[in-house]
Amino acid sequence: MRYLRILAICLLAIAAVEMKAQFGPQKDMDDRYATELIKPGTVAPDFKMRTPDGKKFQFSKWAKGKTVVLDFWASWCPDCRKDAPEIVRLYNTYHQQGVEFLGISMDTDVEAWKNAISKYGIEYPQVSELKKFKETDIAKAYGVKWIPSMVVIDSDGKVALSTVLPYKLDKYLKEKTTGAYTPSQKGERVSIDGHHGKLQAIIQKPDLKTGQKCPMVVFCHGFGGKKEGPLFELICDTLQAHGIASIRFDFNGHGESEGEFKDMTVPNEIEDARKVVEYVRDMSFVSDVAIVGHSQGGVVAAMTAGKMSEEEGQPAFKAVALMAPAAVLREDAIRGNTMGRMYDPFNPGEYVELYGGLKLGAEYIRTAFSLPIYETAALYQGPALVIHGNADRVVPYTYGERFHKIWPDSEFVIQEYYDHSFTQNVYRTTDIVARFLIKQLK
Repeated sequence: MRYLRILAICLLAIAAVEMKAQFGPQKDMDDRYATELIKPGTVAPDFKMRTPDGKKFQFSKWAKGKTVVLDFWASWCPDCRKDAPEIVRLYNTYHQQGVEFLGISMDTDVEAWKNAISKYGIEYPQVSELKKFKETDIAKAYGVKWIPSMVVIDSDGKVALSTVLPYKLDKYLKEKTTGAYTPSQKGERVSIDGHHGKLQAIIQKPDLKTGQKCPMVVFCHGFGGKKEGPLFELICDTLQAHGIASIRFDFNGHGESEGEFKDMTVPNEIEDARKVVEYVRDMSFVSDVAIVGHSQGGVVAAMTAGKMSEEEGQPAFKAVALMAPAAVLREDAIRGNTMGRMYDPFNPGEYVELYGGLKLGAEYIRTAFSLPIYETAALYQGPALVIHGNADRVVPYTYGERFHKIWPDSEFVIQEYYDHSFTQNVYRTTDIVARFLIKQLK
């Protein structure tokens, strides 16, 4: 008996460590490869090099008064070749907004350098010393020990960002050119009858002429989440600007909606989602409807799409988008480990207390045991997007990949190094989802 008690204590301790690892600050590649990169606030060292055509180039004359991204790379570098399409995308995105890019090659073979520039469609200026990486003056001046590396130099001539991660560069440039996320103040608040009382929702819609209709997107948040926050608001704002309406709501027992969290289950969240869908379908200005879900909300969105499609004999939604769908919740319940909290799945008691005082009801665990997630979702066969981070420790990306496999008309996007909430660069994630919805609905 004493042994079992000690074992239980050890398992709980391990679960607590896992919980912290899943949701606490994560180390990234900069902690290993960017430790000697030139630091923000440093005056950028000047340098002289030559272009691929042999012309002289002086950085200080060319860069004066500009925001410049220095892209350290080489044609022989596998990671540089992997990241090249993304760096080109960033150039195409931010050059239009006044940001300059300069490629600094660590090549020694000028023809290999030129061929790589052509192969990847690189249009921004390129310079090199045509020396071995470790022998270049530029690597010493900027502390470059790893390529690819990226350094942003602001218009005042000082370093603003040093990183080996393209998503950090993207996030910095996004906030510099368009401003950082601020909570949305847009939308009309409405109340909808749900499974366990009133659901509180926010509708955003474009300006419409009398009798004009537009598509509507329904957003389903995750376990313990709410309708507010950048993950949904950034998408909703973009959709509104493109003539598409949206509704985001709190599930029963969440946010401003009625009900208790311990009474929440995936099946009754599906009923909540259905009631919201029926509500917006009855609105005179709504034409087509799409549905989006994050985490557990992704499971709810997928199963709602399947159930309603089976009933209607055709795809019930114009499009479905899942963000890190938490289909692992069934296995979590069977293992008796939800959000790092361990319990006896066959005798959990009335509820299991989770982080922040949340109480996971026994009915949630019982219904999760036999939840036919993929079987139900497969009944929807319309256009879909599944996006997942490969550094997601809450829901491994393979759970998202399986939705892609059961939906022939789907896209699957893996975001390298991204976690469960896409905190590495929420702007990139929301942009991908918004663009998919716009493509399907307009």
